[in-house]
Amino acid sequence: MTREMTSSFLIMTFAICTLIIAVGPSELLRIGAIDVDGHFTFKPSDLASVSSDFGMLKSAEEPLAVLHPSSAEDVARLIRTAYGSATAFPVSARGHGHSINGQASTGRNGVVVEMSHRNKGTPEPLVEPEEMYVDVWGGELWVDVLKKTLEHGLAPKSWTDYLYLSVGGTLSNAGISGQAFHHGPQISNVLELDVVTGRGDVIRCSEEENTRLFHGVLGGLGQFGIITRARISLEPAPQRVRWIRVLYSSFEVFTEDQEYLISMHGQSKFDYVEGFVIVDEGLVNNWRSSFFSPRNPVKISSVSSNGSVLYCLEITKNYHESESDTVDQEVEILMKRLNFIPTSVFTTDLQYVDFLDRVHKAELKLRSKNLWEVPHPWLNLFVPKSRISDFDKGVFKGILGNKTSGPILIYPMNKDKWDKRSSAVTPDEEVFYLVALLRSALTHGEETQKLEYLKDQNRRILEFCDEAKISVKQYLPHHTTQEEWVAHYGDKWDQFRSMKAEFDPRHILATGQRIFQNPSLSLFPPPSSASW
Repeated sequence: MTREMTSSFLIMTFAICTLIIAVGPSELLRIGAIDVDGHFTFKPSDLASVSSDFGMLKSAEEPLAVLHPSSAEDVARLIRTAYGSATAFPVSARGHGHSINGQASTGRNGVVVEMSHRNKGTPEPLVEPEEMYVDVWGGELWVDVLKKTLEHGLAPKSWTDYLYLSVGGTLSNAGISGQAFHHGPQISNVLELDVVTGRGDVIRCSEEENTRLFHGVLGGLGQFGIITRARISLEPAPQRVRWIRVLYSSFEVFTEDQEYLISMHGQSKFDYVEGFVIVDEGLVNNWRSSFFSPRNPVKISSVSSNGSVLYCLEITKNYHESESDTVDQEVEILMKRLNFIPTSVFTTDLQYVDFLDRVHKAELKLRSKNLWEVPHPWLNLFVPKSRISDFDKGVFKGILGNKTSGPILIYPMNKDKWDKRSSAVTPDEEVFYLVALLRSALTHGEETQKLEYLKDQNRRILEFCDEAKISVKQYLPHHTTQEEWVAHYGDKWDQFRSMKAEFDPRHILATGQRIFQNPSLSLFPPPSSASW
């Protein structure tokens, strides 16, 4: 026996012994008998890699195994085994691992389904140009979907700012960016799904077929099934983008202009509306704002003399190269109604694909400086339009002070672009804002950049909203108690709980979300007595 074979044998033996201790001999035999076209791995390095995520805020116990599936049937066979076990073990789907609070973890008794790694047999994106849709594997990254659809001159309508996320991952939340005001979130642009439920059933669902499951899975945080295929609606892809940023010193004027822009529809509109808050000069030239040339950095002092908070409106106009002679005039007409600081207009022009992939280029810069794989105590909130001014005063001009450790996005969306039948939760107003505090914590540096400081700041922001009775809803939610989850879902809670009982009665799926806790499953240290 070679040294390599001996090493592999010892690793497998250790993994099997661990499995026997955790789930018992009978369950071990059942797992070992699962016939999959993909493969299981027990390597310590693989187990460790799926025990952490982008947030790096929680260190979950390593799972028993990782499944690299080649088909929906592989996923179904695993879940059927988990469902039929004496002690049902948890199964969680993992896409790109971009969760913040360990939502894709299972703990030491579970199996993680690694969806984003292309395995033998995993289907390639299939574009149907005449029908204007693409069928994609649930673990496909959006950047790869874009590359495939652009071969046909087409593209999905709604995006996230970062394309290196899995289709199933964003559809389990909502999937939002600056196009959501017009096209709605990504979950509003899905035509059909294949879902493996917590019973191990493979179910095709759409607006016409298995409608309840279809809408429940969209924004359902993985609670009712694992998305193995999604049919995404497409539109003709533009070739170029006119990308514009302007600054405001008045929050009221800034939000008034944003709300005006998202009220526009048809051809005479901008195609993307976002914004961000500048509480210190460093932010405007940081990685998220790399729009500005390093040779000509924006100086806050050039547009604001009092050092107060500034607000940046970010807008784009899509066009084809044949329309380059008219785009200037269109943009000028659209901007006439806006009341930004006149001297603060910054414009660039680039390929459509380069605009969509802008954050990845910034990621590469951060990786080169070892500043990407650090804790990310992000906080994403939906804030009702009626209270956004109070939020500005209490948070942007209050709690944050004049220092931040990352971008602060803010932009409005129209509620009528969100299907109320989905599981996604939004404020009960026709217009609401995303406020995303996308901070990175550093071990070395100022106190305001350290993890505990930023986590405490998040806590203070949530407490402020509660005390001021600002009815925010968390996007990418993280709650730990029954009371918090019931409050989060509000009128949707009874329906959500009913669907869990129907499609995942043994609480196998997505236990890392900590919505429904099964006493037999161990993920993190036991929560308080008030927790699920």
